[in-house]
Amino acid sequence: MFCNLQGTKQYNHFYAQALAPFKLTYPQYITLLSLYEHGTMSVKQVGQTLELDSGTLTPLMKRLEKDGWINRKRSTEDERRVDVSLTKKALDARDQIFEHVGSCMKLMNLPQSEYDHIKSEVARVDEHLSAIADNAYPEA
Repeated sequence: MFCNLQGTKQYNHFYAQALAPFKLTYPQYITLLSLYEHGTMSVKQVGQTLELDSGTLTPLMKRLEKDGWINRKRSTEDERRVDVSLTKKALDARDQIFEHVGSCMKLMNLPQSEYDHIKSEVARVDEHLSAIADNAYPEA
């Protein structure tokens, strides 16, 4: 079990280093990835896609907007909805970010097929853990 903790620490350290030139955190990076993939989305859609709650997402979005990566705008169709779109800065930096993170990934010296397999297995464990209902745990 401690390997999970150590792995998480190393993963966080890796992305902190890889994203440092862009002054992005990992949660900010995956938010941008989601917007690169899907285009303009509502804040709610971003939260659902990334499985982040509003308490995490709101300050993250404020920071991305302050730093010039995204625009947030109330929907004209539904004023309760806030839409998020990428700025020119984010669009212009996309390839550079991808290339840089890709170069950093090569530092692992791990063949892509092996990396993909590990990622798949971690996703499988996550899926099984997510399927456990809160009331399924035995009482102590």
